Amino acid sequence: MAKQAVALCASAELVDSGLAVPFDVVYQGQTCRAFAIRYAGEVHAYLNRCSHVPMEMDYQPDRFFDITGHWLICATHGAMYQPRTGTCQGGPCRGGLVKIAVDENDGTVRWHTAHNLRTIEY
Repeated sequence: MAKQAVALCASAELVDSGLAVPFDVVYQGQTCRAFAIRYAGEVHAYLNRCSHVPMEMDYQPDRFFDITGHWLICATHGAMYQPRTGTCQGGPCRGGLVKIAVDENDGTVRWHTAHNLRTIEY
């Protein structure tokens, strides 16, 4: 299957260290939630799955940043991840977050499919 760029949201919907924009994907054959955030002016996207225990991380809908706005935090066990890379910086982790390729052009954010990541077929 050829890789695709899938429109996700308008660029203005993502504010630095603000609310995430959630979306659904199929990752390795399993339907999962994912999220996009803006940090230091750049857009990043990850599976909404902590590396410690594979459960969703947001402590309130679409809220992933800690109070400083500099770390993504898992609400369940407190694992902290670097927003630019998804690398675990503290707390219980088994590796980093699964990063999803994104681009931003002409006021639109798009995520990209991959060999193990695709859109949901309805």
